[in-house]
Amino acid sequence: MLNPDTLLAIDLPEVVQEVGWKDCIVYSLGLGYGSDPMDEEELKFVDETKLHAMPAMANVLAMAPHWMSRPGTTVDYTRIVHGEQSVRIVRPLPTEATLKAKTVVADVIDKGKGGLIVTERTIVDAATGEPFATVRQSAFARGQGGFGRAQTTPPLAAQEMPERAPDRSVTLATSPGQALIYRLSGDYNPLHSDPASARRSGFDRPILHGLATFGIACRALMLTLCGNDPARVRGQDGRFSSPVFPGEAIAVDMWSLEPGVAAYTARVPARDATVLTNGRFEYAA
Repeated sequence: MLNPDTLLAIDLPEVVQEVGWKDCIVYSLGLGYGSDPMDEEELKFVDETKLHAMPAMANVLAMAPHWMSRPGTTVDYTRIVHGEQSVRIVRPLPTEATLKAKTVVADVIDKGKGGLIVTERTIVDAATGEPFATVRQSAFARGQGGFGRAQTTPPLAAQEMPERAPDRSVTLATSPGQALIYRLSGDYNPLHSDPASARRSGFDRPILHGLATFGIACRALMLTLCGNDPARVRGQDGRFSSPVFPGEAIAVDMWSLEPGVAAYTARVPARDATVLTNGRFEYAA
């Protein structure tokens, strides 16, 4: 069973990361940018001569690596699944900088059949301390509930979905080898690269990283609602509901709620599977 007091008391070390243009390009390639080498709107995320950092890259910057797998956390890391993700962008991400962030355990919530572990970090310029983004995420510890602690922080992904047809929908392809590229941005979990590991986890083949799906949704939202301008992106929330297999197309359905705010879901049409729900996207209108 999770021990919430132990988790909330964990003091994780600050992570410092040198980010360069190659990191930005590798991240964008992992989201499928560059699939059309004649598309100038894609090239600005993969060509160093005109490079922009993709806002969703904040999700992988200055992360505390696999800290839940360390002895003494009371977490059975083999039963952890990604629950929700939330990112708020303060200013455009740099393509060259030294960044730092300190991950803190913000909440530990008893969900009955499991526990929800919420972490938060603010990514700042290591030299000036100026913030770029705040990232919050939750991990669901399956079969590790029953410790009786209620939620003390706001939900990460609570957007209600409109009961009407979407206002817009964009479908983006993924490639069979996409997870092998995305993992180069820092998540080397063999679930996404090794067929045997995937089978042990109950899948017949490796699955795409959840944060890759989240980033692909951001790509579709930014293209459709922001004119593909990363400087207009302000935030994104989403709840993971089903995995994506590399090679599957992802459809992102969008509902305009008010100027600068949209609700969204992401789905795999070929399997009629919703893969992201309770999505909210905020941008400069």
